[in-house]
Amino acid sequence: MIVSLLVFVVILALSIPSAVIFIPLAALTGDVRPLYTAVCFIVRTGYFVAGIRIRVEGRENVPAGRACIFMANHVSNLDPPALISHLPGYTSAFAKRAIFKIPVFGYCMKLGNFIPVDRTGSAATAQESVAAAGRMLKKGIHITTFVEGTRSKDGRMLPFKKGPFYLAMETGAPCIPVSIYGTETLMAVGKFGIRPGTAHFVFHAPINPGDYQTREELSQAVRVAIASGLPEWMRS
Repeated sequence: MIVSLLVFVVILALSIPSAVIFIPLAALTGDVRPLYTAVCFIVRTGYFVAGIRIRVEGRENVPAGRACIFMANHVSNLDPPALISHLPGYTSAFAKRAIFKIPVFGYCMKLGNFIPVDRTGSAATAQESVAAAGRMLKKGIHITTFVEGTRSKDGRMLPFKKGPFYLAMETGAPCIPVSIYGTETLMAVGKFGIRPGTAHFVFHAPINPGDYQTREELSQAVRVAIASGLPEWMRS
């Protein structure tokens, strides 16, 4: 708990001056990249203070100059900030709509072109989210998604949601499977304490949606790729 408190203090100390400078700048200029860069720096600093080492493999697999869809498994609340802050280029991502209602933070999410999603199962809202993600890809902005739709409680892979694969089939954007492990022990589901250790992120070779006849075939190919980078016990 002491480590978590220290991380909170450090992030707060860095976030206040960054917010004062970069949020108005982004709002005035329409360029969110300085704010995005500052947030990524704060996140990486927080992980360093927590004693968490981020080990990245295969980032050379990400094609240069092309907007991609990063598809990762999800085992801890540490996953999204760690992954996004270590991606090449600039990414948008799907996030629960409730997060956008948080003062300041929610406004930053909107400035950063993050895409709200509902868990109601509504086809209309799902289509809106996919359409918004398609517009981001056309602008050259990556999309990051955790394809299980929620965190795994025990670290084992869950069934994948359909939305990311509709998006991939409609846009033809390369899918980059990402395997994440290690974070499940650093901040377990339902816990707030952070433990030092190593988080592993493995980027796999791009998968071209055009090589598959159906969304289900594409989903299975991504699943196999993600599983190949995970410890055996997490694959089932």
